[in-house]
Amino acid sequence: MFGLIGHPTSLEHAQSVAQDIGYEEFAVEDLDFWCSAPPQTVDEFTVTSLTGQTITGKYVESCFLPEMLATRRIKAATRKILNAMAHAQKLDINITALGGFSSIVFENFNLNQIQKIRNIKLDFQRFTTGNTHTAYVICRQVEQVSQQLGIDLAKATVAVCGATGDIGSAVCRWLNQKTDARELLLVARDRTRLEALQTELGRGKIMGMDEALPQADIIVWVASMPKAVEIKLETLKKPSLLIDGGYPKNLSSKVKHPDVRVLKGGIVEHSLDISWKIMQLVNMDVPARQLFACFAESMLLEFEKWYTNFSWGRNQITVEKMEQIGAVSVKHGFRPLLSFE
Repeated sequence: MFGLIGHPTSLEHAQSVAQDIGYEEFAVEDLDFWCSAPPQTVDEFTVTSLTGQTITGKYVESCFLPEMLATRRIKAATRKILNAMAHAQKLDINITALGGFSSIVFENFNLNQIQKIRNIKLDFQRFTTGNTHTAYVICRQVEQVSQQLGIDLAKATVAVCGATGDIGSAVCRWLNQKTDARELLLVARDRTRLEALQTELGRGKIMGMDEALPQADIIVWVASMPKAVEIKLETLKKPSLLIDGGYPKNLSSKVKHPDVRVLKGGIVEHSLDISWKIMQLVNMDVPARQLFACFAESMLLEFEKWYTNFSWGRNQITVEKMEQIGAVSVKHGFRPLLSFE
């Protein structure tokens, strides 16, 4: 059995989801309530591979909300992730993906140092961030959608925003080794990490966002979007492609122009319907087929019986591991989302 740990995108979303899944009493509660709410198993379903193999999964709602970080309820946020992991382990789930902010909170606050939750010793081999599959899918989206739009990668400038993150650095490695992209623009906040990445790649220009985006034919956005940050639509190249690999995916509402195409990054489509309700709750366009690539990674690990933390640690994703997870992704019937809204 595999597991998925997720969370709503906001307090408003949490209240709406609670209403939809039959927890009406939660739908009127404020942030303080959600800070104390325990994790819940809210969905159980099956997934069938193109090979005919069928597996069972469970979705664990952590009750974490991004507002907990914004309002400095750090202890509540970290407790949510650890409690959800302990809950999944109590269910004896073989491998569980940390979706959304779950892996970010885990890594940024060094939660690997906390190995025991009440009477449960966490076995980190049972968990994966799913970032390797996410990075692979985003790279395939860059390759396939650019061709679809008539953008020649050999002549293209690609800006990676969030380049020093786990997914961003993996995307840069793939673009550097597996494509003939003409220019890489590296955008992130930490100059030291940017310089280390530039040295590793042996190429790439370090730039600020306002300088980089107007030069880019393709923008891969895998950074968080602070409220104070705005993309200046008038400065973007037209035509250009923007792949929104962040969470929640909100760039399509901020960047609206017929010649700037925005694609939901890190989303896959399965060849067969999945018997669940959770993707409808996060407003996937085709909820029976579409899902986050990080969630699909745990499915792939269960299909292959690779019971290990395939994606773990910061900036450890190699091109070889991306190719490995990509091969089994194709084998079991997953493909990158290539259609626009």
